[in-house]
Amino acid sequence: MLKKKICMVGQFGVGKTSLVRRFVESIFDERYLTTIGVKIDRKDVTVGSESVTLMLWDLAGEDDLAQLNVSHLRGASGYILVVDGCRAASLNKAVELQRRIAGQLGPLPFVLVLNKADLRDRWEVQDTAVAEHGWPTFETSAKAGSGVEEMFLALAGKLLQ
Repeated sequence: MLKKKICMVGQFGVGKTSLVRRFVESIFDERYLTTIGVKIDRKDVTVGSESVTLMLWDLAGEDDLAQLNVSHLRGASGYILVVDGCRAASLNKAVELQRRIAGQLGPLPFVLVLNKADLRDRWEVQDTAVAEHGWPTFETSAKAGSGVEEMFLALAGKLLQ
């Protein structure tokens, strides 16, 4: 079976861990748990006729005091940029992270995820701000489960091409 390393990156509190837990364990927990360093999960999926093991690296979030350790992305097949739709600053951070990752590791497949779709009426992130980048984008809700599996499987499909 093929194995693909996928890294979850984004600002603190955008829902990276919640997305992984929803995808791997089909659960959501309201309690906020800060990821320290890296947490690794795995899930076997089938994309088309291919079976693949997704190794999901949930990396600690970045803020003004702590920076993403880009070395954690070495060997990654792709990554997921997670944005909290309720915090416009998290999109700015995702854009910055994407530039840093591409600058250090070259062009890796990735998707942009606008999380917290269950709170769409409170979103600060504008559709036009997202569209200007032209990146593959998904709206998800780790809480409700919407869009989560589709997003992971879409990236897995890109990795198998």
